[in-house]
Amino acid sequence: MENQTPSLPSFNTTTLFISTLQKIDIGYPSTPFNICLFLFILAVLLIFVAGCTPSGRKKTNPVLLPPGPKPWPLIGNLPEMLKNRPVFRWIHKLMEEMNTEILCIRIGNVHVVAVTSPELGREFLKKQDAVFSSRPKTMASDLTSSGYLSTALTPLGEQWKKMRRVVTSEVLSTARHRWMHDKRVEEADHLVRYVFNQCAKGVSGLGLVNVRMAAQHYCGNVIRKMILGRRFFGEGMEDGGPGVEEEEHVEALFTILGYLYSFCVSDYFPFLRGFDLDGHEKVMKKAMASMKKFHDPIINARIRQGRDGEKEANDLLDVLIRLRDADGGPLLSEDEIKAQIVELMIATVDNPSNAIEWALAEMLNRPETFQQAIEELDRVVGKDRWVQESDISQLNYVKACAREAFRLHPIAPFNVPHVSVSHTTVAGYFIPKGSHVLLSRPGLGRNPKVWDEPLKFKPKRHLKDSSEVVLAEPDLRMLSFSTGRRGCVGVNLGSTMTTMLLARLLQGFTWSMPPNVESIELIESVGDLFLATPLLALARPRLAPSLYPDAQT
Repeated sequence: MENQTPSLPSFNTTTLFISTLQKIDIGYPSTPFNICLFLFILAVLLIFVAGCTPSGRKKTNPVLLPPGPKPWPLIGNLPEMLKNRPVFRWIHKLMEEMNTEILCIRIGNVHVVAVTSPELGREFLKKQDAVFSSRPKTMASDLTSSGYLSTALTPLGEQWKKMRRVVTSEVLSTARHRWMHDKRVEEADHLVRYVFNQCAKGVSGLGLVNVRMAAQHYCGNVIRKMILGRRFFGEGMEDGGPGVEEEEHVEALFTILGYLYSFCVSDYFPFLRGFDLDGHEKVMKKAMASMKKFHDPIINARIRQGRDGEKEANDLLDVLIRLRDADGGPLLSEDEIKAQIVELMIATVDNPSNAIEWALAEMLNRPETFQQAIEELDRVVGKDRWVQESDISQLNYVKACAREAFRLHPIAPFNVPHVSVSHTTVAGYFIPKGSHVLLSRPGLGRNPKVWDEPLKFKPKRHLKDSSEVVLAEPDLRMLSFSTGRRGCVGVNLGSTMTTMLLARLLQGFTWSMPPNVESIELIESVGDLFLATPLLALARPRLAPSLYPDAQT
């Protein structure tokens, strides 16, 4: 079905809206007041538009948009968006039903274009990278970036250029990555200590481990140590696990991530911002308040200590505070520093932790993959020392397992939207200026035209030649890290954290099914792409006992 300009529907728009809004599931109940207010505003707007539309307007031939559902006048596909939650599953279902690798839905006056083809993805993010180089202005990105002061979420412009230079050259450069090496190793050791302590609590050295919690808090510990110079905001737990402060911090980070990828009514109808009709704004403000509660006192105190750099910089916060402009003044404002730190935090915790939880779940159901990974670790590293970052280049099978998890079980349905800065044509379809382009992570990674047996976990598919396995995929056959001028500048850090997390868990422990479980149910959550139930697995130390006390220091 071509997404052309539709004729007026033959049934009542308000009736459809009432029936649709009654079916909305948005996380907490919509109030009758919100619904009535929305309908009132919509009715006034429809009357206004109808009164301002010239009756004798000459019809023009519609341009050929990508295929998609027929939009309503003015509001587009908003009723369908509200009715079909989560929206990403509705979009993927539409693409499957219409047998298309590019789909266009219109919400308000915004065209949202979803893509599941690597060829089309390269057209958008490589060949026409300059056209699709901006970001949308949304409620969640506005709150997260403190009014678009950071890098990844900020629309094209001088602020984005400034912050991109800072992050690329001062925060995530190769030299800075080496400078932060010891802090990452310290957290890899701490991860081993925590899992070892869970084993010590069990019977005969066999402990039940919540893999999701261990993986997420390893990632949280790493980025907190690198940016703020600390693992815990509070005291933590005696066994090395997170305290209530760290649990709240990580929960807030994942909440922000979840709502950044959501479809919010006010993102397409900005005049509704503040009414919070779908409840997203309330959740986001609460999550950001948690961030500020933990971050701001540390940042404020560090700034009060002065930007003169008398003491040697110890972490990335010190680096950001001491940056100078051409006149010798502070390069970054206090708000810019705070916004960039939140963005670095959310960009670090999600991909590695989700991939490794899924990888271990898949490997528990396929013991032969465990065996091959262990054999590689024993061959490359041995059993007399812990795997280090310097070993990563030789751990191709371990990386293949992580890469396969990225392919089959991505962290989010789509990348952060790219916005077109001008009209253009892609694959013969007209893409209007201001369109939001979404590359589907599962659509790319599970595309049967690209991958043999796409729904099967097969790490060996990434070992077809003798070259080193890398977790990035520049040809967009999968989307582990984004590419182009809006590509992820933290590929090195993300790849290192992912590989070390998996390698330490595999080298240090033998993993098995929890009691009374014959296989892990590999089922996604309804509302996102996480494993529906956090992975619990039994762990037993597999190296010499003398190695583990070193990890506890």
